[in-house]
Amino acid sequence: MKINTSRKAGFTLVEIMIVVAIIGLLAAIAIPNFVKARNTSQANACINNMRQVDSAIQQWALENNKTDTDAVAMSDADDYIKGGEPTCPAGGVSYVLGGTVASDPSVTCPNAALTPPHVLP
Repeated sequence: MKINTSRKAGFTLVEIMIVVAIIGLLAAIAIPNFVKARNTSQANACINNMRQVDSAIQQWALENNKTDTDAVAMSDADDYIKGGEPTCPAGGVSYVLGGTVASDPSVTCPNAALTPPHVLP
């Protein structure tokens, strides 16, 4: 009994091109969504950093008997922020304080104009 074995197994060029086209189509759909998700997460992290800085300023003012019109600097709140002064994850820039304890907003991000915006609600 003779067994015929064929060595012609494999993929054709057309099949490989179809698979590459499908992978390219999926990548074209997925990459903009990844960029949007990264920008949204950076904005959320920035807003949370600003909230922490604002809370540290308020705690500093309360513990040191400051009034709403007293000036505040980032160095005043450093002892109340774990890990030191935070920076914006979108650009690594430092936050700008409003000048006084009660200024609205007391903390702003230089990247506030980005989309989505980096603004305290």
